[in-house]
Amino acid sequence: MKRLLSLLLALASFATLQAAADAPGLVNGNPPDIKTLKTGDKAPDFELLGTDGKMHKLAEYTGGEALVVLFTSNHCPTSHSIERRLQKFYEEYKGKGMKLVAINPNHPDGLSKDELGYGEFGDSYAEMKPYSEKNHWTFDYLYDGETQKIAREYGCLATPHVFVFDKNLKLCYKGRFDDSRYYDDATVKSKDCQNAVDEILAGKTVTLAETKPMGCSTKWREKKFLHDAKHDAWAKTPVTVEPIDKAGIAKLRANTTNKYRIINVWATWCTPCVQEFPDLVEISRKFDMRDFELVTISMDKPEDKAKAEAFLFKQSAGMSKKVEASLKKEGRTTNSYLFAGSADDLAAALDKDMPGPIPHTIVVAPGGEIVYRHNGIINRDDTANAILDKMNRFYSPGTGKK
Repeated sequence: MKRLLSLLLALASFATLQAAADAPGLVNGNPPDIKTLKTGDKAPDFELLGTDGKMHKLAEYTGGEALVVLFTSNHCPTSHSIERRLQKFYEEYKGKGMKLVAINPNHPDGLSKDELGYGEFGDSYAEMKPYSEKNHWTFDYLYDGETQKIAREYGCLATPHVFVFDKNLKLCYKGRFDDSRYYDDATVKSKDCQNAVDEILAGKTVTLAETKPMGCSTKWREKKFLHDAKHDAWAKTPVTVEPIDKAGIAKLRANTTNKYRIINVWATWCTPCVQEFPDLVEISRKFDMRDFELVTISMDKPEDKAKAEAFLFKQSAGMSKKVEASLKKEGRTTNSYLFAGSADDLAAALDKDMPGPIPHTIVVAPGGEIVYRHNGIINRDDTANAILDKMNRFYSPGTGKK
């Protein structure tokens, strides 16, 4: 059985590599018909649906001295980093003759599950309004994800990606919003978009007309092919359950790594455990590109080890390559365990406040502090948001929170 699973995993990995090489409809990560706007080019027209449920045209944003067209997204940590700065910039300049409109260029199919680990929102139209409201944005936020036609016409390579036009709608600047990918305003050394607007408002030629956009690549719909292959590979990853004792659990709880651990106590005979398990797997995939791992501790009888392994495999709970590599550094070979000791020993080693029933879930920060606990069936969104509150929704220099 294990030999068959290993063969399936190898074939899945090969398929993933082939997908990366043969992604249909993309050249170097972008559609072949994507355009490149040059200084002096006219702003391409558009008619897009806004978070207010209305259609908006380019003409609505004319009549000022400068127009900022900003491509941004709900999911991207670099976009998250400029959320406050963007609103502050708009409030300061909207009365000075500047117009601003934000556009989401991404299609949800263009996102892999592990690209959603920096926030509670994906890039669908439905998620744009709550995301905008959370940020207290007062400018229009439009959706181009369905066709991605406007992203192609502007040459949107990433989110965020800024295009600044003069009163004649001629391109004067394109590139990054500013030179920091971090949330802390003190890390900004060059306010590139603002500088361009200042020069336009002063009637000057923009000194720095182009910078490289810094952020998350545009999530073209064509990328679904790649992500499906990755998700299929995850689903075919073998699972090995190993026995663990009280000392082993205490070591996991101590968590001397830089990772956050979500540790779940479960059993195949536990109906609520089985019911919640897909959500645990989704959480682990969501945070897979971050310093994070899912650890499961089965309370099944030792003779039911194969049954536990079969269940975990069916749930696609196998470790990703990233998690597997991190375990090797610790001298571990699995994240799936079976504990045959007493409930008292389990609570003493894992969580003294564990009330007894399973499922029981805790999130352990680096250093061993329990930062979240829940007894019973978890709510996936609540649990993920609790993790995000601790890990951050954006890049932070020098903190390990990334």
